[in-house]
Amino acid sequence: MRDDAGGEPQLVVVGSTNLDIVVPVRHIPRPGETVVGDDHFRVPGGKGGNQAVACARMGGRTAFVGCIGDDDAGRTLRDSMERAGVDTTSVEVIANTPSGVALIVVDDEGENTVTVSPGANSQLSADRLPSALLGGAAAVLIQLEIPLETAVRAAELAGGSVVLNPAPGRALPDALLRHVDVLVPNRSELAILSGRDEEPQQLEEIEALARALPGSARVVVTLGADGALVIEDTGAVHVPAHRVRAVDATGAGDTFCGALSVALVEGADLVEAARTAVAAAGLSVTVRGAQPSMPQRDAVERLLAERA
Repeated sequence: MRDDAGGEPQLVVVGSTNLDIVVPVRHIPRPGETVVGDDHFRVPGGKGGNQAVACARMGGRTAFVGCIGDDDAGRTLRDSMERAGVDTTSVEVIANTPSGVALIVVDDEGENTVTVSPGANSQLSADRLPSALLGGAAAVLIQLEIPLETAVRAAELAGGSVVLNPAPGRALPDALLRHVDVLVPNRSELAILSGRDEEPQQLEEIEALARALPGSARVVVTLGADGALVIEDTGAVHVPAHRVRAVDATGAGDTFCGALSVALVEGADLVEAARTAVAAAGLSVTVRGAQPSMPQRDAVERLLAERA
């Protein structure tokens, strides 16, 4: 599906798409503990698919590049993106391979743990990337649930800005970081990038770690219920979160990345884009599931107006 009415995509998301199998629980199981949960439900997810849907819901003309299996899960994943208005022309179906699956448990406070089985996502090789599409986009949004060499090549092929969400957290080569314009880690991912065992807690410590990273990227660190910290050459700005009743944090970071990318493409500065992204992520945690929770642009604008 191509967005013919709106023209070529402004944003290209390169990444994973998974079917999320979610089990609500009273508390997150400890190692070796069995916890009986409520009825499970299945929703489309995966960091790449989530971010593509988030971009589209925020009004960005968006294309997704990824791989799915030739199975019911794959068809569900593609259909979900298309219903949101995402161009799925560059989604490749891999025969004899299952689509990606994520196993998620969510507690009463909305916190979650996630285990991912990549399936077809691992088949997104660098030679499958559509160079013309990536070269013509205003921004390319990448995550790390795909092979690392593919993420590097996608950044190299990007003709516009590169936004990297380094999740799941891992050490990254300079070959990737030097192509990144905006880096969007959470506390845990920032610690991993910095070679630390413990997550930074104080804003000053977070800023110092972000400034010590290799490359010249501007950094936006997502802080969950504390909002986000924007670090640029000119200084650091804390963007506080909105007060909401959290039901499920699954996909909140992806909502943030999508909303941030759309705002940047539309000309917002990084702090203003982060304010929009914080509002969108806050709305997303009030609804269960990843893609079903991602807000439409008008809802985000209403929240921003109420809190102005």
